[in-house]
Amino acid sequence: MQEAVPPGFESLATSRAYFTQESMLAVETRRRKLFIGLPRESSLQENRLGLTPEAVKHLINEGHEIVLESGAGEPSKYSDHEFSEAGATIAYSQKEVYEADIILKVAPPTTDEINLMRAGQTLISALQFGSLTGDYIASLTRKKINAIAFELIKDPSGARPVVRAMSEIAGSTVMLIAAEYLARSNEGKGIILGGITGVPPSQVVILGAGTVAEYAARAATGLGAEVKVFDNHIYKLRRLKQNLGTQLYTSTLDTYVLNQQIRRADVVIGALNVEEGRIPFMVPESVVATMAPGSVIIDVSIDQGGCFETSEMTSHSKPVFRKYDVVHYCVPNVASRVPRTATGALSNIFTPILQEISQHGGVNEVLFANEHFRAGVYIYKGSLTNSAIAKKFNMRYKELGLMIAVRN
Repeated sequence: MQEAVPPGFESLATSRAYFTQESMLAVETRRRKLFIGLPRESSLQENRLGLTPEAVKHLINEGHEIVLESGAGEPSKYSDHEFSEAGATIAYSQKEVYEADIILKVAPPTTDEINLMRAGQTLISALQFGSLTGDYIASLTRKKINAIAFELIKDPSGARPVVRAMSEIAGSTVMLIAAEYLARSNEGKGIILGGITGVPPSQVVILGAGTVAEYAARAATGLGAEVKVFDNHIYKLRRLKQNLGTQLYTSTLDTYVLNQQIRRADVVIGALNVEEGRIPFMVPESVVATMAPGSVIIDVSIDQGGCFETSEMTSHSKPVFRKYDVVHYCVPNVASRVPRTATGALSNIFTPILQEISQHGGVNEVLFANEHFRAGVYIYKGSLTNSAIAKKFNMRYKELGLMIAVRN
């Protein structure tokens, strides 16, 4: 039996006035145009740049403004014309570049460059903790800027992408360097790095089992060398063997065993990381003195104090010296030896970071939203926020989280 419908109800039920209507509402956008400055590196050791012309073009197409100091790309074999064609403004003085809101450079700024900065600017550069001074930190805090160390920035996995990328380059490059200085043309031992049928392979010892060691070991084993890796962290040694997918001689830093292997080695790579403010192990001079003439030492950790008692910092223009007729290569910035590759790697990291800053509406907003990006901040609005730096120089610091929480 069909239920009776009250008069007029059908017309009311079908009326559009009683249905939820869709309408377009204005959505607030937080996207912000960025003004980015790329100064020319003044350090003799630094040949890298933060962005490639391709990355610059991509960012400019998104509406950002980029100013590049003339000649900044030359060490990486990029011309001003390439950056100009990409849409960048070419500046012929540092002062013009330092008018930008965000300064992206590789080496820490010099005193003269800091003097060009103004309150409210954001500096993204290396911190280089090993050569850091209290005066440098004080100069930046007086300017009341935001300073971000790109080697401290983390990704969602907790890794440090810039450190990883530069370590990959360094690890691959050190074996090319070793091969070069083993050659007779450089008064080396006159042997090939690796091995051929019927001839014993060259001996490579690596101190450390991090990313540099992984890529150095990969290159050396690929050439046929016999590689031995030493590190006190078993989990690092285990991870290294797993990543290489091969049986590899590994050992803890047992002094007797290590010294015996170093004496027999053709190449020794120092790639230990600082722990508690110092390198956990240093090869004594007496052991270096027992190495065969023409052997090669490459101290990748020289910027942190070095892994060998005989190490002395060198430069790209004069990269080696000999002690006990052992070749020492102690350039602190190995990745800068291949700056075009390194610039490409840095650009791949910085471009998404700059896009994220824009999407969140600025540096202050991205710091509030992204804890991984916050890991790189050591000065915020002129206040030191890094506890390790504060402890090293006995300075006062503020908790970044608390400052950001009351950012308005």
